[in-house]
Amino acid sequence: MRIAVPTDDGTSIAQHFGRSAAFLIFETDSDRIAGRLTKTNHAKHTQGSRGHHSTGSQQHSHSGILSALEGCEVVICAGMGSRAAEALKAGGVREIVVTTPGPAEGAVSDFLAGKLTRQAENFCVCRH
Repeated sequence: MRIAVPTDDGTSIAQHFGRSAAFLIFETDSDRIAGRLTKTNHAKHTQGSRGHHSTGSQQHSHSGILSALEGCEVVICAGMGSRAAEALKAGGVREIVVTTPGPAEGAVSDFLAGKLTRQAENFCVCRH
């Protein structure tokens, strides 16, 4: 299974999925981490002056993020907009887990051990 985690520093869960610098992609084998790679978030969204996301236009697409996360079945994050969640689910992600920021590898290990609390409907409430 492949598990994606947004990151800004290469080790910790980023505060917000769409604005992360990169994604850590963990390859798992049953109940352990078997490998990991980092993919840059080339579709990074920025926060506008009114609290809205901006990518240079009013509407933005999640296709760049979907491309980076191709083959991932699970996303563990600290927050994301509902439109991003919908796009991920339509793109094949079967589970989105929202948790508190912390070490990404620890969150993945906790998820694999069944210790990570799943809060799949607790998404960001900002105006995406």
